[in-house]
Amino acid sequence: MEKYTNIDEYISNFPADTQQKLEEMRALLHSLVPDAEECISYGIPTLKYKKKNLIHFAGYKTHIGLYPGAKTIEDFLPELSKYNTSKGTVQFPLSEKLPVALIKKMTKYRLQLAN
Repeated sequence: MEKYTNIDEYISNFPADTQQKLEEMRALLHSLVPDAEECISYGIPTLKYKKKNLIHFAGYKTHIGLYPGAKTIEDFLPELSKYNTSKGTVQFPLSEKLPVALIKKMTKYRLQLAN
């Protein structure tokens, strides 16, 4: 795994179309949690809130991964049925638009859990 020092560096290592989706995800998350601090945690872009990891996202060959935590995934499972999920992540295919409304709902929910 490469060691990145910041999110800009992380995103710059992807093809242009993936970079665009990662920047879209980043901007969306910041619009929802404007006082969040950016960092790299577990080797991927992370937003910290109140000095704790709030949500992670990452780029892959065929999808963007969003890591809102196991409880969020579990509680949103019916709405995530069209996506690949695992315990704490959901995969949004690069071939589709990001589901902005769903990401907003999940991020706001995650923020409530953090408060």
